[in-house]
Amino acid sequence: MLRNVVSLVLLCLTSLAGLAAEKPKVQIMPEDQVKAGMHGVAYTVFEGVAPESMDVEILGVLRNMAGPKSDVILARLHGKKVEYFGVVAGMSGSPVYIDGKLVGAIAYRIGEFSKEPIAGITPASSMLEIDAMDKTPATEEARGLPRDKQAAARTSGPGLATPNQQDPSYANLLKPIETPLVFTGFSENTIRLFSKDFASAGVVPVMGAGSVSNDKQPEPLVPGSAVSAILVRGDMNIAGTCTVTYLDDTHLLACGHPLLQSGSVDMPMTKATVLATLPSPENSFKIVNTTEPVGAFVQDRRAGIMGRFDREPHMIPVTLTFHGVSHPKQFHYEVLNNAKITPAAMMATVFNAIQGMNEYGEDTTYRLRGDISVLGYPKLGVKNMYAPLDGSTPTAYSIALAIGEHFSRIFENPYATPKIEGVELNFDLVPDRRSARLETARTDVTEARPGDEITIETLLRPYRGESILRQIPVKIPTSTPKGTLRILVSDGDTLDKMRRVPGPMSRRLDLGSTIALLNKEHINSELYVSLLEANPQAMVDDKVMPTLPLSVMNVMDGMRGTQDLIVVGESAVDEASTPVDYVVTGSQIITLTIK
Repeated sequence: MLRNVVSLVLLCLTSLAGLAAEKPKVQIMPEDQVKAGMHGVAYTVFEGVAPESMDVEILGVLRNMAGPKSDVILARLHGKKVEYFGVVAGMSGSPVYIDGKLVGAIAYRIGEFSKEPIAGITPASSMLEIDAMDKTPATEEARGLPRDKQAAARTSGPGLATPNQQDPSYANLLKPIETPLVFTGFSENTIRLFSKDFASAGVVPVMGAGSVSNDKQPEPLVPGSAVSAILVRGDMNIAGTCTVTYLDDTHLLACGHPLLQSGSVDMPMTKATVLATLPSPENSFKIVNTTEPVGAFVQDRRAGIMGRFDREPHMIPVTLTFHGVSHPKQFHYEVLNNAKITPAAMMATVFNAIQGMNEYGEDTTYRLRGDISVLGYPKLGVKNMYAPLDGSTPTAYSIALAIGEHFSRIFENPYATPKIEGVELNFDLVPDRRSARLETARTDVTEARPGDEITIETLLRPYRGESILRQIPVKIPTSTPKGTLRILVSDGDTLDKMRRVPGPMSRRLDLGSTIALLNKEHINSELYVSLLEANPQAMVDDKVMPTLPLSVMNVMDGMRGTQDLIVVGESAVDEASTPVDYVVTGSQIITLTIK
């Protein structure tokens, strides 16, 4: 064991002079020099922080196995521990040397229930390309979301294979060794509900097999050390761990395959301690505690991930505050600023916090208020009320979906890079199911003139309570033409759906218009009355132009159907509302003749 450690230290001192130079001084063995029958050594941590050696026997080179011009070196691993544990989740990135030259990183395994520790090695030359393409800006500028994340989010949907997803039809082929993305502080129900959302981003959750801390770890990182990437940290944690392939004073490379394949990233990088390696016939894995931060991962590419020691990552600080309970509670945590991960992480953490309250129950109602701060833009207000409605969807899940939609729409804009500065959400808990359905809506007149004031009388039926009568005065605009006037009495959601930019058009809005549109959405604890005229209404970005004359529409016809102009058949010329303090559902139409 001592000889292995000494050998490893010598390799670090003599071979790894730096990735920052144009030609790395570390000695590389190209894959075309790797031949079947060669023997070498690999390093990984099975327990603690000290890497241990494994003997490596080269079986051959699989040309184009990882893609065009992307070879994989096939090897059999030997040694007491590796033959007992097999190819272990968390072993990704374990450096392989032959005659003191770096061959690459252990990164792939074969299928399920393999009886032999046979692994695929990502060539070192492929990993060095990550450093060559790194254009990470200075620290002050590196905290935004790079544009290529947006492209990655569009090309890595549920229908495409991602590094940590399993496809049983390819079970016997080489696939990336799983990076254990450990969820601590999360309930099993949370992980089950949101596993698909994380899977679409390439994340397969593992519950409770480790923790996240800032504990000091005096031992230096060396090739073969465990290193972790943090997605969420604080009162709830998500972290992934793999192995350092090599490093110098400013950089390190790890994993040998992507974590999320998000391109440029800004992700906390920490040291890690392996508490134990758990053997399993299906998939052995390491139980890991992450420790002190050492920089940031800045690249997440096909051949591995790259970290820099001179970078301070930016995370989104989140505070959840719960009032109206016997002991008010706050949750503090930080979330990765990433188009693929942030919406799913926000949904899971909010749901998990709500369901983790002792006061949570099937009849609890939540008043939500708060804001999302995006650098350079007005605050995005978050305000609504949530109560059990149909009994099949947990209220916490409805809240989580609404929060996730806000973040998805922020990241979907194709024009600006959102830098989210913080999230504050306040919840008032009411131990009662405060939901009400609109049962009837009427007015005592059938005719009116422009300028008249009429009263809309509504009856709402609450859950297990007495009916609620509301009267809403409405003034007919003086510009209302003669004929039939439709009056919509509805909840806020119905009104928003009428005015929401449809389908793909909504994703073309710039970030400022997206935030403005979200800030104009109606709350669902009020009852709304809208006057609808049979004239076209145009929406340009977040602006609404009702009752456009035909002459104006003809001039604007060239914009029709583009992201610049959306036209709907009716115009909402006036709106009134009354607070109800119940979650209102339902809508009705009243017709009135204007004389």
